[in-house]
Amino acid sequence: MFDEEDKLKDECGVFGIRCESKDINCVKLTYLGLYALQHRGQESAGIAVFNGKDIECDKTMGLVSDLNYNNVIDNMNGNTCIGHVRYSTTGSSNIVNAQPLVIKYKMGNIAIAHNGNLVNADVLRDLLEDGGAVFQTTVDSEVMANLIARYAKKGIGIESAIQETMQAIKGAYALTIMADDKLIGVRDPQGIRPLCIGKIGDGYILSSESCAIDTVGGEFLRDVTPGEIVIIDDHGLKSIKIQEEIKSSLCIFEYIYFARPDSTIDGISVYEARKAAGMRLAMEHPVDADIVIAVPDSGTVAAIGYAEQSKIPFGEGLIKNRYVGRTFIKPDQELRELAVQIKLNPLRKNVEGKRIIMVDDSIVRGTTCKKIVGLLKSAGAKEVHVRVCSPLVKYPCYFGIDTPERKQLIGANSTVDEIRELIEADSLGYISIEGLLESTSSAGQGFCTGCFSGIYPMAVPREGNKHLFEKR
Repeated sequence: MFDEEDKLKDECGVFGIRCESKDINCVKLTYLGLYALQHRGQESAGIAVFNGKDIECDKTMGLVSDLNYNNVIDNMNGNTCIGHVRYSTTGSSNIVNAQPLVIKYKMGNIAIAHNGNLVNADVLRDLLEDGGAVFQTTVDSEVMANLIARYAKKGIGIESAIQETMQAIKGAYALTIMADDKLIGVRDPQGIRPLCIGKIGDGYILSSESCAIDTVGGEFLRDVTPGEIVIIDDHGLKSIKIQEEIKSSLCIFEYIYFARPDSTIDGISVYEARKAAGMRLAMEHPVDADIVIAVPDSGTVAAIGYAEQSKIPFGEGLIKNRYVGRTFIKPDQELRELAVQIKLNPLRKNVEGKRIIMVDDSIVRGTTCKKIVGLLKSAGAKEVHVRVCSPLVKYPCYFGIDTPERKQLIGANSTVDEIRELIEADSLGYISIEGLLESTSSAGQGFCTGCFSGIYPMAVPREGNKHLFEKR
């Protein structure tokens, strides 16, 4: 993905494995699984394993490769393991906030890895602190860990403690939990964040995306359903449904941008959904041109679909420098100005004198898109027509995506024509909400589209209080 201030940012990926077979190294497979989920988070990475007595944990700021491989593989052993990759958010880049979080309490040990965001975290934190709880981090994952430990102290068992916690928390969460040698997966009742199950040997895998199960040689079984708790222990796999199924509200941006195209989420191929969205975009916003190009990498599949539908050739117009990590870009204005030139370079031979259709996944502030259009025109492009595979982003997200406040969202404050003028494109077209939903074969069912419509699957805080809800 091309990551700049003009993109929405997902917060993390979770992975877990439990396997009794001595031929399967659970720690090593977790390490590899996190590599497959690296696109979901690059601020920090961590692995926790139950060694038969205690939970050991190794965490680092940066990428999975920044974890001490030799220490992890040689010195961490156990048949139950979870891992986490986290995306950076302003003001929260600290090793203390890296996950998995490990809690030691009267009844045992808990490690938790979380993807998502709670909308009532501040209220719950205040109640816990009033009751004597002491917090070591600023993340709401610790709120959940404390609640689970508190309920478990009552002697009701870890499974009931998690059920009680789910009744108290509100928001988006996909969790991998290690309670000593039990591996537990939890998905919120709306299913806003993805989580799936795989099989390997005599054990099971939990992962944010199916691509990580493929990477470690596992077999994808199914998605964890909204509101489901999955317990993996000596007895195999057990499922608990905490309530009757309600309408699923998976974040639609999983298909637009966040997930890898080789993943399948809730029965829908990410690749096929992106390609269908590109085809629908071509039908909704046709234009005469010589070549269709993508903003790599998240716009590539949609651009292929656009080209196939429009009968206009697809080609490379922007070359991405794949050796510049996202951690290179710091919150420094000079570096931000140079970011596009550092990461992308026009392929002059393909764009010079051409009418270009440039397909991108989204426009948030508009600044990066303007720079890319400028690069193409500086390379000799005759026309640049921008086509966007998401509707206008008009509202912030409260469920685990790092979006700006509404006043910073160009789609909330400008018309399409005004945005076209700002990014200096010859034309601009966004896919419709209806077209996007149809591209997933969902007919409008089962997705959160709050960032487009302002209609969320649950009550959310007022925007003025958004700072209270720190992302994972």
